[in-house]
Amino acid sequence: MRYDYDGKVAIVTGGAKGIGREVVQGIVNGGGKVALLDIDDDAGKKTVADMGDGNRFYHVDQANREEVNSTFAQIIKDFTKVDLLVNVAGIISAKPFDELPPEEWDRTIKINLTGPYNTVAAIWSHFKDNGGGRIVNVSSVAGKIGGGLLGTVAYASSKAGLNGFTKAVAKEGGKYGIYANAVAPSFTHTSMTKSLSEDPEKNAKVIGIIPLGRPAEAVEIAQMILFFGSDAASFITGEIGDADGGVVMDG
Repeated sequence: MRYDYDGKVAIVTGGAKGIGREVVQGIVNGGGKVALLDIDDDAGKKTVADMGDGNRFYHVDQANREEVNSTFAQIIKDFTKVDLLVNVAGIISAKPFDELPPEEWDRTIKINLTGPYNTVAAIWSHFKDNGGGRIVNVSSVAGKIGGGLLGTVAYASSKAGLNGFTKAVAKEGGKYGIYANAVAPSFTHTSMTKSLSEDPEKNAKVIGIIPLGRPAEAVEIAQMILFFGSDAASFITGEIGDADGGVVMDG
């Protein structure tokens, strides 16, 4: 499905592969331009090259606030105006609480929760000055149900925090024309979930709790992200949309 991004500029973190790449492709297909942020230089540069002229790659570790701030300032200089921020980048933590080192907790929270804070903080004034903008954060069903077989306590906590952050930003940003929504996928075929896909027992258990009986493909998650990022979602903000094959079904 093509969403209209004609004349729009988007920043996509974690845009080199998987869900992020599908989001970048959808924005470009919709007539937009993308500033692609990732720590994987080779994959990021290849994705940008595949998307055609007018799109740019920037190496960014979103947990590094100074790097985020300087890069966002450069992006605004390069593109003049940014309309959309999509936070896809994140990491998995699969250790149970009894085995979770404090360092892994800190790293997971720093990348998955403080990272989106850093990127939103870096673009907030720009959005306010330009009459608004859109923010879409990629969360997880783990943030709603307390984790699963792949993402456990640190991951679930980071994503639950991201859900609350998204809602709070939506409440505060509404008067400035700033929208904020999140998408919460379940098991999706990406490089990050490769270990789960290759473990037949865990794979079967996870699929067993998905009413649709299969994992998602990255493009299926991207469709909800692209909807929230477009003008089609003109009266939707503060929503945590489940793209999970029916796992949560909250009302």
